[in-house]
Amino acid sequence: MRTLPAALLIVLATACGSTRASDTSTRASITADEFTDRAREVAEHWQSSAEKEPWIAGFVPLRNLTLEPDWGHMPHWVGRSAINSAWKLETELPAEAPAPAKLRWADESTLSVPVLTATAAYAGLSKPKSFVDEECPAKGCRPLRVIAVARGEATMPSSRGDVRVPTWDFTVKGVTEPFRRVAVDPAAMGGPPRPLDHGIQEVSTYEVRAPTELQLSYTHGICDTTYGSRVHETPEAVVVDVDVRRDDDVKFCNDIGKTDRIGVTLREPLGRRVVLDSSSGVPLLPQSDIRLVEFRNYDPRRS
Repeated sequence: MRTLPAALLIVLATACGSTRASDTSTRASITADEFTDRAREVAEHWQSSAEKEPWIAGFVPLRNLTLEPDWGHMPHWVGRSAINSAWKLETELPAEAPAPAKLRWADESTLSVPVLTATAAYAGLSKPKSFVDEECPAKGCRPLRVIAVARGEATMPSSRGDVRVPTWDFTVKGVTEPFRRVAVDPAAMGGPPRPLDHGIQEVSTYEVRAPTELQLSYTHGICDTTYGSRVHETPEAVVVDVDVRRDDDVKFCNDIGKTDRIGVTLREPLGRRVVLDSSSGVPLLPQSDIRLVEFRNYDPRRS
């Protein structure tokens, strides 16, 4: 089960009531010098991180390896059966290892990766879920009878954008849509970067408006004031921050989160540099709703 980020927990806990402004600040405001020190720390950590190379040149999946089906076209019992891992294999799975496959990104870049056997993919699909609280009730759960398997392809999000990946598609009797499992060997994948110091992710995403102009999307409280954006650049990274402060004259506030946008100007074109959030230290994904701070206790390779 994924852990909610600290900022979201605060919003959920206080959205319906008034609180003292001093009790709900998600992070202390920092000076320009403190930002520079923090940004250098974040950039240096990223430069030496083992997660850097897979993130920019490898395959880091950002969704479960068992792809979500269209539940609207599934019989009602299928979801409960899947949660309870009520699988029953009624066909012979190919035992041979397929040839390596090429992953393909929208920018036409590719990566050759090893492909799992159908047996290994089925083991990942059918393994028991760790978050199941009760046994499958007799009248609400049926066996998921796997009667066929075939190779397929699907698109999933990754650190380098959406990518076409090979899949093993398992047909379940009585279900029109197959269950799809990413067929790439997890040993060839990278893991999501972890936030530094248990920090919150203040900047959630960005958009490139011009070679040296970014628009940042960030979250703050409704009683906060935004004083501007800040940036620290290195040859391989751009560290960004938004100067948000709680107004001193606000004594009580409905602590509701709000998303805003703000521009930031770079000295040099962004190019292929990675954009990092200074609060959490994690990379940002352009125009994405995926927040890496939520991956603190979650690794898609083990899904």
